[in-house]
Amino acid sequence: MQPVRISRDLEKRTRALRFDLPVTHVYNPLTYARERHEEYLERFARPSCEALLLGMNPGPFGMAQTGVPFGEVTLVRDWIGIEGPVSKPEDEHPKRPILGFACERREVSGQRLWGWARERFGSADAFFDRFFVWNFCPLVFMEESGRNRTPDKLPAPERDPLYEICDEALRRIVDHLQPNMVIGIGKFAETRAKKALGPRIDVGTVLHPSPASPIANRGWAPQAERQLQELGFELPGLGAAR
Repeated sequence: MQPVRISRDLEKRTRALRFDLPVTHVYNPLTYARERHEEYLERFARPSCEALLLGMNPGPFGMAQTGVPFGEVTLVRDWIGIEGPVSKPEDEHPKRPILGFACERREVSGQRLWGWARERFGSADAFFDRFFVWNFCPLVFMEESGRNRTPDKLPAPERDPLYEICDEALRRIVDHLQPNMVIGIGKFAETRAKKALGPRIDVGTVLHPSPASPIANRGWAPQAERQLQELGFELPGLGAAR
């Protein structure tokens, strides 16, 4: 399946990269959570979807644990229907253990995104018939303290080769899915999509569901739905704005 080949190429190329301090640990869930990630791709990466929803990179209690973008454990298991063994990264941070589906920490961004999808669409199949979620970068970066470091904070000599690899993977997944639009979940993803894809496809954005965003904490789902309507998407129970 083409998305699996894209993912394996992305895993291989990003695995060869090296990152210096303050990054002390790098997790690649495409490696140690490969089976769960590829199950997600095989079941839900459906060509001719309406939109590709693009995130930044895995969260420590989401995709880092489950292999699914924004993959908060309970929603991945109970709603998306993916569960199974997850291995360990080669160099595990003592403050950020990979527990897979035994992880009891909840990723708020994933709770908000997939919780909204469940509420609005009912079944996972109904959601994935129209949308697919992909992360621009597959890597998790951590500092010695365990603090998460986002890709945009990397120095240019490390960031630029990473972005080049991720840009190519994004172009390939878009070529496979043939969506009508790519929607960045947050400004970072929107910017990267525009740079990687150029004029070949429309790119929009919705608010990122991170709890670090004061705006998102004032009700992420209604704001994201308004933005989707403004982009022309009809949602179950809602009419399109145009």
